[in-house]
Amino acid sequence: MRALLAYPMMVLQTLIFIVPITVMTLFHIPIPPDSFVGRGGHWWSYWVLKAAGVKVVVRNPERVSRTESRVYVSNHVSWFEIFALATVVDRYRFVAKKEIQRVPLFGKAAGEVAAIYIERNNRKAAFSAYEEAAERIKGGLNVVVFPEGTRGRTYELRPFKKGPFVLAIAAQVPIVPLISWGSREVQAKGEIAIHSGTIELTFLEPVETKGMTYEDRDALVEIVWNRIAAALEEKGVPIHRPTPTEAAALHAE
Repeated sequence: MRALLAYPMMVLQTLIFIVPITVMTLFHIPIPPDSFVGRGGHWWSYWVLKAAGVKVVVRNPERVSRTESRVYVSNHVSWFEIFALATVVDRYRFVAKKEIQRVPLFGKAAGEVAAIYIERNNRKAAFSAYEEAAERIKGGLNVVVFPEGTRGRTYELRPFKKGPFVLAIAAQVPIVPLISWGSREVQAKGEIAIHSGTIELTFLEPVETKGMTYEDRDALVEIVWNRIAAALEEKGVPIHRPTPTEAAALHAE
């Protein structure tokens, strides 16, 4: 039943924002991140969550900075954690797969106000996108990434890609690990149905990257993976902690 409300709301909100975004882009008019149009992703997500009957609860909100740029790193089990984070984090860009850019109307609009697209199967292009993201961070934006690379079917944490951590080191900004809980119950991977419910976003202790270099990326991956894994473990999620011989899996390119 909720899908009958949420999907039409997605279409409506896309139509509302596609016109001003298209016009402003066509005439090279800047779209300030704090403007109504610049916050299109926030409002799009807000009304979709309302239509879906989804409540967002934030744990440790003081770790969501309103003044300093940060890289937010989350587990990924549902599209709806993206919508939830879009209503909580200000001045953001999500690192998203290139395929979304090809979605009619939505893909172009999202690329202007909410997303930085990467080609997951092209390592050189992906790292180029991360370099662009680093420049945006230095310009005052936050970046939200899902280092597992794609949605999982369970809450069990999978290996992380290195790119998001190279990004944080390049920008010299803190990483804020977080866990999304409840989003899978709203809409799991592969499901069309949408269920009302509560999504809990728990922001963990930030990890400082100042002074780190490219050579520190593997250690940074491990620190953040372990923090998110421990938080999921507290929720009762079985976590497979790699043996020394398996540790390389956590440093997948």
